[in-house]
Amino acid sequence: MIVSRLIGGLGNQMFQYAAGRALAERRGVPFCIDRRAFFDYRTHTFGMDCFDAALAEPPQNLLPNAPSEGRLYGLLRRFLPSPLTVYSERAFTFDERVLDLPDGTYLDGYWQTERYFSDFREVIRTDFTISKAPSQSSERWLERIGNTPSVSLHIRRGDYVSTPAAAALHGTCDLAYYRRAVEYVRGATGIDPVLFVFSDDPDWVASNLIMPYPMHLVRDNDASTNYEDLRLMTACRHHVIANSSFSWWGAWLDGRPDSITIAPSRWFASDSPDARDLVPERWVRL
Repeated sequence: MIVSRLIGGLGNQMFQYAAGRALAERRGVPFCIDRRAFFDYRTHTFGMDCFDAALAEPPQNLLPNAPSEGRLYGLLRRFLPSPLTVYSERAFTFDERVLDLPDGTYLDGYWQTERYFSDFREVIRTDFTISKAPSQSSERWLERIGNTPSVSLHIRRGDYVSTPAAAALHGTCDLAYYRRAVEYVRGATGIDPVLFVFSDDPDWVASNLIMPYPMHLVRDNDASTNYEDLRLMTACRHHVIANSSFSWWGAWLDGRPDSITIAPSRWFASDSPDARDLVPERWVRL
């Protein structure tokens, strides 16, 4: 059995699931998730139940001691005995050892690169099929997206702006990045794009984002229906993502070989963590 510990927002949960799922496929063993960290986690809720993924949970007696977000408990968890062997993420960059971990591994980390699961990309895309039928507003958006040279554009703000620690770590993509990215897509396709804009701060976007192309601000969904935005992003023909795991997945789930994805050249505000492996090589960094 392979078990992945899930924590963070939906995009983070998807990376953690995907790394564990792929490892279980390599070993030919069952895969389970540990969602206990959400029992006392206030920042985000567990969001994976919007997908077709089988969310099996292991017997409690097989798990390490209950996870905590406290630093001390995080360190202790590496040394406490468990029927499963805990493998904690060493660094943000790709760790090749993960691919060869044995049956009986408990993965504790974020695992934010497709290199952990690209060999099972179709399995992952199938698991991340949204199980809920589109809402009425999403149905209307899907029709517009399907009938235009659509480009998803994601602007991530939220705690990247409001929380000093998150702002110092992540920073935000400036408007010049979005203008360069859209012009790159225009030049590469030779077609004026129709922009479908997604953000956790739509009022700021409405006041600040100006583009020389048709633009639709999608503001029908909130944190409880964020999978609808994910569905709509993936339906778009090309993608301009933020330094956000959420829009990373919106683009990655597309899967069309001729789809263009633009990602920011700098993922974090500083040079650490090292995000060299996070953005797939086929994507364009600006």
